[in-house]
This record gives sequence, C-alpha cells and structure tokens, in this order.
Amino acid sequence: MITTAPDFSFEQAAFARGARTVIGVDEVGRGPLAGPVTAAAVRLDPARIPAGLNDSKKLGARRREAIYAELIEVADVSVAHASVEEIDRINILAASHLAMCRAIAGLPARADLALIDGNLLPKDLPCAGEAIIKGDARSLSISAASIAAKICRDRIMVDLAQQHPGYGWETNAGYGSKAHMEALRNLGVTPHHRRSFKPVYNILYQEKSVSD
Repeated sequence: MITTAPDFSFEQAAFARGARTVIGVDEVGRGPLAGPVTAAAVRLDPARIPAGLNDSKKLGARRREAIYAELIEVADVSVAHASVEEIDRINILAASHLAMCRAIAGLPARADLALIDGNLLPKDLPCAGEAIIKGDARSLSISAASIAAKICRDRIMVDLAQQHPGYGWETNAGYGSKAHMEALRNLGVTPHHRRSFKPVYNILYQEKSVSD
C-alpha cells in the first residue's frame, strides 16, 4: 500500500536517462454510468511545482480547485475526452486510452516520455511510455494530471446536471449512487448515459421487454 506522498523521482530518473520533456497522464471517469471519460496530460516545470500536489482523491474540492488554478499558470496542461458514444462503441478501457492520447497530443511540445497511471499503456501512445501502478499517489506529474482531469470532468457533469436535473450529477459525477439509480428507474435513460454499462443496459432492456 502506498502511504508516502508523491515525489519527482520518476521524472528525475527519466531526465537522467536523457529525456527532456516528461509528462504525467491520468484519467477520471471510467466507472460512472453517465458522461465522458476525461484524461489530462501535464508537463511540470521542475522549478515551479505547486505545493500540495497529490492524488486528486486525497484532496478536498477547494484544495483541488486552488492547485488546478496554479497549474494552469505554471505548467503545460492539456485535457481531452472520449464521448459516451465512443465509450459504448469501443469499450471504456479503449476510450480512456483514446482520451489519454488526445490529451498528450494537445500539449504544446512533443513528450519524450509519458508517465501513465495504471498498469497498461495505450497502444497508440505517441511517445515512449511508462505505466506506474498507483501513479497518481507516486508521481507529482501524474498527481497533477489526476487533479486537472477530475476538475474538468466534474465541471462537465455540473453543466449536464443543469440540463438533466434529478440524477444528482452535480454531486455524484455520474457514478451509480442510490439517488442516481432511483432517478434512472423513474426518469429513464438520457443521451448522456452509457448504454453499454450493465445498470443502464438493464433498464433499457427491461423497458423494452415491458413495452413489447
């Protein structure tokens, strides 16, 4: 179990091997029943690393917002998404990797190495990659990416909640909370729900069976 704070050792090791541009990449939103999957790629300036960087899940909302605002000022940050339609068509893992590659492509400079949270590298990665399990709690660059991805996806879900009230997306971010599941049963499936996900599929299938 990782209990120490993230540091810059993975990045420094890459610099020592000759890499000049090292980025951290993470995604958020693989588990929700609604909304896109979002990824961020971040290149930190070693001389201007925001204090308090950590796995986004370990930070409160206000702290995440403050760090994100600082990241935008001192780092290269690129955020990208894969849509619900893409998730349903190619599966959530492939869609999360697609979002990662899009985020990397959005950075101003081509990366020499991408430090990626998890145990798998996207097959279409446009640069060398290193998969780091629990990377958002170990690498400062990945921590930064986890914060950027979460902030941006949460904002999308708040906007979608205003368009589709009743599902609680402004607080559950599309995850299958008790209130969200109840709303799915009572209000039905929206265009922003992932139809390939079992709870959504089951509701659609049950409705079709009843109507038939």
